[in-house]
Amino acid sequence: MPLSTISSISTSSTSSHFSDGLPFPRNQSSPDFEVETSLSKAPLAPSQARRRRTSDKDAEAVYRSSVSALVTAKTRPFTVCGRIPVDPTALILFFRSKSGITHALDFPIDVDYDMPPSFDVLISTCLSYPPPAPSSFPETGALFYPPNLALTATLEIANHPILDAVRNTLFPALPTGHYLTAVRDRLEICLKGSSRSVQPRPSDNRVATIVVTLPVRFRGGGLVVHNKDGRAETFYGRGGKSGDMEWVAFMSDCDYEVEMVQKGCRVTISYAVHLKTFGPSGLQPNPLISPSDQFLDLLSPVLNMSRGRKIAFYLNGEYGVDPSEVLAESLVPYLKGGDSVLYHALKLYKLSPELRWTAGGYVWPVGQTVEILNEVLDSPPISPSKRMAFSLLNGTGMRHVPSVSVPLSAPSEPGSDEGEDLKTRVEKSGAKPLADEEIMLLSDATLSGPVTKERVPFVSGGELEKLVVNVLLIVYIP
Repeated sequence: MPLSTISSISTSSTSSHFSDGLPFPRNQSSPDFEVETSLSKAPLAPSQARRRRTSDKDAEAVYRSSVSALVTAKTRPFTVCGRIPVDPTALILFFRSKSGITHALDFPIDVDYDMPPSFDVLISTCLSYPPPAPSSFPETGALFYPPNLALTATLEIANHPILDAVRNTLFPALPTGHYLTAVRDRLEICLKGSSRSVQPRPSDNRVATIVVTLPVRFRGGGLVVHNKDGRAETFYGRGGKSGDMEWVAFMSDCDYEVEMVQKGCRVTISYAVHLKTFGPSGLQPNPLISPSDQFLDLLSPVLNMSRGRKIAFYLNGEYGVDPSEVLAESLVPYLKGGDSVLYHALKLYKLSPELRWTAGGYVWPVGQTVEILNEVLDSPPISPSKRMAFSLLNGTGMRHVPSVSVPLSAPSEPGSDEGEDLKTRVEKSGAKPLADEEIMLLSDATLSGPVTKERVPFVSGGELEKLVVNVLLIVYIP
């Protein structure tokens, strides 16, 4: 899978801070700040290609594959997980048996040491899942509580920011005025030696499902979630140990199954997440989510093969900020979707990611906004009739974004080159070439997902132009 990587872009020199042995081509910025990166436009010379060892090519192929898998997972997350800070001793489950008697079940539970009588009643009340095929036998031990019987718990997910985390990660582009609500779906029990095969998807118009693991000790029983593209993530969790309770959420177009429980008993309560449009809807830098093991497994080889380098990824979300008034770093508490997952995954590795504004192969310092200052106070009037955006292309073309307001610069002098004039203004504003900062940008040109873009207006030749500004997530790998 071809990758498009912009690493050391400079208009003043063709040299690079990296050796030619790196698997990412170097491209120069054109004077008008339009860059279209393509692997075919930066081939190795024949003599260089002959000197490349097979082991080097294999390492490059692995690196490219790892970056592609990571970028794909970041662009389209379909699961999210986290923990609920609840004391398991304060959790009580109330249910009604087939005889009409109400029982209360206290937690935590370890069936290998003590089987509460009410838990026996709960198991006997549950029903077996139907066989996955008409000719097969029912799944022994894979049970669910009858939906027609009363069931309630002292746990209320509405008291915890789970829905906020689900919206932030799985539905980052949800319009204003649309909200998520959760309705308890069913209680499921997998006894020792049992598993749960993929069942037909519910037809209740849900947009996602949340699965909360209750504090009952078990071993094995991993939750496997499959999305429509064939990708899968497995959540093993802590096996119902005492402490924070775990939850996993996934999109409604995903299938899930439970691997065989090797020891103990796995008990979960699932919730159907629905989209509503009623009611109106804190700045917390602490994440509401935890990256999945599968995402960390995709990130790990990229980090291992990037040691000693400063790598960067484009952000994908739309944040609607003014680059001339806010720092890119101030977006951290508002990160959503795959941007949030990647940022907090890097934090788990004890790294120090940072956000910076970038455009046309230049990057602004982490503590600086994108301001192109006025050089001449008596500027001619701005004509709104002609507008052109200078865009940084990433393999698939330009994307339209709404304009933002920033201080305007002076117009170009008659006869001057507009591209060079813009380059000079960008450099005077404090931006540095990516080559000087030794930043290697990792991206996948085959993906057509969105890239975070804001437009910075400026005056050139008496006309209003707009420079497309992106956001980079940059981290140094020691």
